[in-house]
Amino acid sequence: MSEAYLDFLAAKAPAPTMRGLSDVPALNPQLALHQRHCAEFALRAGGSGCYLDTGLGKTLVEHEFCAHGAEATNGYGLILSPLAVAGQIAREAARFGYNARVIRDQSEARPGTNICNYDRLDKLDPRAFGAVALDEASILKNFTGATTRKLIRAFSETRFRLAATATPAPNDHMELGQQAEFLGIMPSNEMLMRWFISDQTEMGRYRLKHHAVQSFWDWMAGWARMGERPSDLGGDDTGFDLPPLNIHRHRTGAFVKPVTGALFETDQLSATDMHRVKRQTAESRAKIAADLAGSDREPWVIWVDTDYEADAVLAALPEAVEVRGSHPVEWKERRIEAFLDGSARVLLTKPSVCGWGLNLQHCAHTAFVGRSFSYEAWYQAVRRFWRYGQQRPVHAHLIVAEGEDAIGRVIDRKATDHIGMKAAMREAMARAMGRTAGVKVPYDPRHIAQIPRWLRSAA
Repeated sequence: MSEAYLDFLAAKAPAPTMRGLSDVPALNPQLALHQRHCAEFALRAGGSGCYLDTGLGKTLVEHEFCAHGAEATNGYGLILSPLAVAGQIAREAARFGYNARVIRDQSEARPGTNICNYDRLDKLDPRAFGAVALDEASILKNFTGATTRKLIRAFSETRFRLAATATPAPNDHMELGQQAEFLGIMPSNEMLMRWFISDQTEMGRYRLKHHAVQSFWDWMAGWARMGERPSDLGGDDTGFDLPPLNIHRHRTGAFVKPVTGALFETDQLSATDMHRVKRQTAESRAKIAADLAGSDREPWVIWVDTDYEADAVLAALPEAVEVRGSHPVEWKERRIEAFLDGSARVLLTKPSVCGWGLNLQHCAHTAFVGRSFSYEAWYQAVRRFWRYGQQRPVHAHLIVAEGEDAIGRVIDRKATDHIGMKAAMREAMARAMGRTAGVKVPYDPRHIAQIPRWLRSAA
């Protein structure tokens, strides 16, 4: 195959348009090398994904991106964050010298970076901001489709857009499509059409076409940066060591009634049967968690999956402070702040409520009274404690009932998918950053096809 034809094919590959800064100004000298690389790349791209693992400094990249993006446009930047994370982002801004403040509506917006919770999006005028960053952008998949579309439409004309998260959908490529569409890279339906095929084994799920794997990750590396360690982006890993994560499994001895018509209980449960098992064992699982958290004076976070599990924990451990989705926002923020400042020792909540963005490194003990099938929820919940900067071993207690083993198997499979995704992205970034640039893979046909009889007769 000729060089000219290879170049022609390469030109056909989709490549994101660089709509950001052609000349990036001097960046904050306090940024580490890997953070500097991400910020500079995002500012050149204009629309970018920043997928740094927990504790690697995504927030600093967000601040740097919004500061320069705002300066290049109308002077106003915006960081949208999960519940109660806005104050944490503002404190980090003050520590590193950024002009930023928390706002609750548009009237409080000022030049510089404005930080606001996602739930207050309706109180903002998206057109007033020249740069926007989504903190914990993976939370988009937890929103309703209407809210996701609202975010995409709201900032469709914003020149500088950043999506930051530690877990970009290892098993849900629809989320990657939503982020690409939010960033103005490519509509999500076009992404699926180009590289994916419907997975017939699981309704609503897509898988990469075998021949499109490298092409897809090369495209991702054209608009995103991912790092599990600083060295993935040319940085120094010194000081970035995770402490041990000790997972303790507890199985409740509560009797579980078999499924109607069955002689014995089975671990192959439907979603309906799973909730039946969880309801039957909620009190016994809550008792184990209460005994664990009540046995010392260390800070604890107890995670539940349902409200009835939370009620059971509160009955067994009255000192726990609960943050529930139905609570008023101000109520949630006060209770989270109480846990952060030490006035509350035990926090009771769900990963969907407090599992995103919060830095809870002062705590090294956690218990899961209930888990869902979501790998991201498990990963994010554990990473509130087990992250770079944590100085103590982290102890995570899994309290499960008979029949819940299926959840662990699904999460383990998704964890393997996540590891594979990060490896593929690292290789793609290496190619994009020039470590293996210029290598062309020639077409090497090896399959001998059988010509159909009707074609042979025509020849």
